[in-house]
Amino acid sequence: MKIYVDLLILLNSYLDFLILLTTSVTLKRKISIKRLLFGTLLGNFSLIFLFIPVSTSFLFLIKILLAFFMNIITFHYQNLKYTLNNLGYFYMISIILGGILYYFNLEFSNTSLGMFLKMHHLNINLLFLLLISPLILYIYYRQAKKLKTTYDLIYDLEIGLKNKQVLKLKGYLDTGNQLKDPITNKPILLVEKGLIQEENEKIYYIPFHSLNNHNLLKCCKPSYVKIKNKIYKNYLLGLSDKKFNMEGIECILNNQLREDLE
Repeated sequence: MKIYVDLLILLNSYLDFLILLTTSVTLKRKISIKRLLFGTLLGNFSLIFLFIPVSTSFLFLIKILLAFFMNIITFHYQNLKYTLNNLGYFYMISIILGGILYYFNLEFSNTSLGMFLKMHHLNINLLFLLLISPLILYIYYRQAKKLKTTYDLIYDLEIGLKNKQVLKLKGYLDTGNQLKDPITNKPILLVEKGLIQEENEKIYYIPFHSLNNHNLLKCCKPSYVKIKNKIYKNYLLGLSDKKFNMEGIECILNNQLREDLE
């Protein structure tokens, strides 16, 4: 089997560069292009062991050490937690990219239906993998950012009611929920109606306006709302007839909590 060392180094450097860059962008690390390139070049030392017979366990250890030093060179060393966090994301992104590329390589190899041809010892499927790698990492970054934004707005909360009922719910901080009682000016949290035993609560009807709709919202006043070990007593609970279209979410928090939780 022929091995084109120059092509191997180029491919390895290209992928290491993309992985380090994605790690940097995901974790919002401020790095210079010089450090990024040095970290990328260090990764090529692992290619030496393709030509030296070593055990699998030794090769695994070498790769761990190389990845460790690649991250230190690229992102500096601040403390162990910082470095391990960088290393963890580096490996997670590497596994995601490597797994998807491996899948594509199996699906579209040059042995499948003759779809890909060789051009001067370079497979067209290799060109495809090179072109699709940045797209894979971009999609990963966008999805990771979206998930982080979503989960940062989810809170565990405890609601104590007048009838001694205690609810432990998952709440989503919705900036669009700015409902307030027009008389007391108390913000309203929306809770799925079936969770509260209404017969034991004093019910208020509060007018609210939505797009082309004017209606009355059934509300009750809890004894307390507890979020992040803080107790709030100036909120009302609005009983929603509709289930919230978010998996696991049973309460829509009011935008007012954004300020209270800071």
